[in-house]
Amino acid sequence: MSSLQLWLAVLGALVLAGLVAHGAWQTRRAGGGRAMAAQTSQMSVFREPSFDELDTVLDPQTEPDEEPLPVVTRRSVAPPRIDALIDAIATLNISSPVSGEMALAHLPTSRRAGGKPFLIEGLNFDSGDWEAPMAGAKYREFQAGVQLANRNGALNEIEYSEFVQKIQVFADAIGALPDFPDMLDVVARARELDTFASQHDAQLAMRLQPRQAAWPVGWVEQHVTRHGFVQGVTPGRLVLPSREENAPPMLALIYDPRAALTEDPAQARLTDVTLAFDVPQTPATEDPFNAWCAAGNALALALDALVSDDQGQFLRPESFPMISEELQDLYAALAERDLAAGSPAARRLFS
Repeated sequence: MSSLQLWLAVLGALVLAGLVAHGAWQTRRAGGGRAMAAQTSQMSVFREPSFDELDTVLDPQTEPDEEPLPVVTRRSVAPPRIDALIDAIATLNISSPVSGEMALAHLPTSRRAGGKPFLIEGLNFDSGDWEAPMAGAKYREFQAGVQLANRNGALNEIEYSEFVQKIQVFADAIGALPDFPDMLDVVARARELDTFASQHDAQLAMRLQPRQAAWPVGWVEQHVTRHGFVQGVTPGRLVLPSREENAPPMLALIYDPRAALTEDPAQARLTDVTLAFDVPQTPATEDPFNAWCAAGNALALALDALVSDDQGQFLRPESFPMISEELQDLYAALAERDLAAGSPAARRLFS
């Protein structure tokens, strides 16, 4: 059963077309900390001057059956691995095998170069597999890969120099001779990858606001958790977990963290919540878009909410097929670059 079918079964066959959130396609702007902005090249169809309020679509007297989602078997996510697609890779040649204990003892205490993470792997002497160094193993070669880009931007010369310095110290400690790729080539690759990522990074967001009085925080959480959401790692964030263990959540419901941290929860009120879906982080096969639509529909009915995009524009039902078409185009572009949504490389790049 697909995620869409699962949601519709749980939520009582709600009609998605009745209330589909327009959402906001957002991309990153270049800079130190990149804010999300509306795409201009692909999403102009969604930037209409105004939207009609959908009062007639929602029946405030109607509330769907609220049952918890059935237990879903969750798959484990493999740890991150060096990938030539998104990493600049240095090789570390050794004249004799090095123990895992020795490698572990000399790993850099921080495996980050500025805003970019890097990984160190060893070629297992017995299995012939590349892996993170482990005690009890022996290695005949090492490699280190620094990520070329992420949502903080492209790897720059200063970050690459820091990576080289840290790996040189590690290489000296284990008696290895490192071979680093040329800085100019690495930075050029990083900028090209960052340009692609900036053009194909997208989130969808719908904003729910009370029709009448502000909502008590506990009342909102009660409704949301009935649909499978759990507390996130930060205040003011509830998430619908992925089917994969330790993977990014499929959906996130976000609200004012001050309300979540108030000393008297009974007095805390919310004037809006946002239901978000991070496109590159979730496989298309999981149907996250349909889950997002169905969850928004159910919560709008349960909470008696008005629904808009994150710019405050009310939504049209016909937005659904348009967004779906644009989403399929984005999925195709990511897959063509071997960065399919939800893949390990895509999750690292769009992080």
